[in-house]
Amino acid sequence: MSRIDELIQQMCPDGVECKPLWSIVIWDKKFSGVPSEQQTRTCKFKHVDAKTLRSIRTDSGDVKLLSTGNFDGFTNGRISASYVNSGEVIAIPSGGAANIKYWDGLFVDSGNILAVSVDEQLYNLKYIYYYLLKIQNIIQGYYRGSGIQHPDMTAILRIKLPVPPLEIQKEIVKVLDNFTDYSTELQTELQTELQVRIKQYEYYRNKILSFDSLASGGQVEWQTLGELCNISAGGDVPKDDFSEEQTEKYAIPIVSNGIGKNALYGYASKEKISEVAVTISARGTIGYAEYRDYPYYPIVRLLSLIPYDAGILNTKYLYYCVQGRKYQLPTSGIPQLTAPTLGKQKILVPSMEIQERIVNILDIFSTICDDLKSGLPAEIAARQKQYEYYRDKLLTFKELQR
Repeated sequence: MSRIDELIQQMCPDGVECKPLWSIVIWDKKFSGVPSEQQTRTCKFKHVDAKTLRSIRTDSGDVKLLSTGNFDGFTNGRISASYVNSGEVIAIPSGGAANIKYWDGLFVDSGNILAVSVDEQLYNLKYIYYYLLKIQNIIQGYYRGSGIQHPDMTAILRIKLPVPPLEIQKEIVKVLDNFTDYSTELQTELQTELQVRIKQYEYYRNKILSFDSLASGGQVEWQTLGELCNISAGGDVPKDDFSEEQTEKYAIPIVSNGIGKNALYGYASKEKISEVAVTISARGTIGYAEYRDYPYYPIVRLLSLIPYDAGILNTKYLYYCVQGRKYQLPTSGIPQLTAPTLGKQKILVPSMEIQERIVNILDIFSTICDDLKSGLPAEIAARQKQYEYYRDKLLTFKELQR
């Protein structure tokens, strides 16, 4: 039997009393629909606008920034002390989505409705926070509006929470804090491992493609991409041949200059490029390269490179040569990589046998990195589900019958 189970058996074996949210926390705003004596109880906090919050953000500092969305960060001496709050609070966004937050210490707030415990000897605020996370989807259901949605606080304040004795609340918080810390450490370790593998891959790719390495395998020469490839630039979106969803008719991906899945703009019925090609972003994510062995329709200045002679230049080898390459661009005007500029770039061209051997080696390295990239989100998602399962289990009580 766990420590929490033992405490429940000792302190509340017949069940736990459920209390409405308005009765266990005090808010920094007044709300209707609750008993009149509760409407007069408010805590006082200062708020800044979102623009100010963003202007003072740093990655680390002494003062936490609390926004209504995923934007987060700190500040350190970049704001007047008159805007800095201190204390333990729960933050519920006054608009947007139910992105509930908790903080204990110095902070600057923008756009949140803040709450503190009515009585810290009865109600642990972090326990309340964890329970609100458990019912976050229910709270989200009380956000209403056709544009930016706002919370129906009257309905939210009437939500009932199980309130076990304070000792049990603290024990639950301790368990969930430990689990959260473990998940955060694991995620950091996985991210670090991924970055190490990517750097290893880039090191060996650059070493294998260096002149000394290639020259040791026989004759090798520098040639420009313009001599080796047909280089074309993507144009406008095909307005009369476009679908946001993939269908039987519209099955050809329309590809822009984004990275990975963000490059997918929509679908067309006809391809513009049918040969195996390498694409390089000419604007925005300038230099980002992709190997494409499927028909596609390039747009928004996406440059496509197709070797003139597959017996001289392996397309996958070409991809590895330009992957991660940096380009010198004009400093005036909109930064962009043009087809003529790209055509002047040089790569080393060894024999086809060596190209194929290099491709085989780098494919293996690339697969390892891709497995880590795809495995990382899956591992994080699995840990999140595990955390949510135990959180919900810990926060489920038999209700006391009176």
